[in-house]
Amino acid sequence: MLQDSLPGPELFVVGLTVSDAIRPKVTAILDGEQGVGIDECAQVSRRLARRIDEAYGEEASYTLEVTSPGADQPLTDPRQYTRHVGRSLSLKLNDGTEKTGALEATEAEGIQLAEVVKDKKKSKTLPAAFVPFADIKEAKVVISFK
Repeated sequence: MLQDSLPGPELFVVGLTVSDAIRPKVTAILDGEQGVGIDECAQVSRRLARRIDEAYGEEASYTLEVTSPGADQPLTDPRQYTRHVGRSLSLKLNDGTEKTGALEATEAEGIQLAEVVKDKKKSKTLPAAFVPFADIKEAKVVISFK
């Protein structure tokens, strides 16, 4: 039902939660290759509310929130990486290691990351290396205020 409420193929769902309360809160988190604006969130919210009303009746009591992931939220879908090419990522891998570096490219099965390693007093950037999506436990964009 949610995917049918999206205005085009450029948007996709990265999270959906329903609280367990007397008046449930439905939270849909959307993203897109170009990001998601407030107009798209409003459009999806109207469509989704209409679909919920059709399915459960207009008297159904719920709160609906349609939003985009915050800047501090991890990337959870491979499609999210594309718009962050050129930015710095912080990765936690399944084997427990952590890497930070510039996202140089995305591929069907993973990313190319130019890892920055610190050696005593200086940092060195390694040539880009392939990191499979399957190996990534968590990825966050490093926010820089330079």
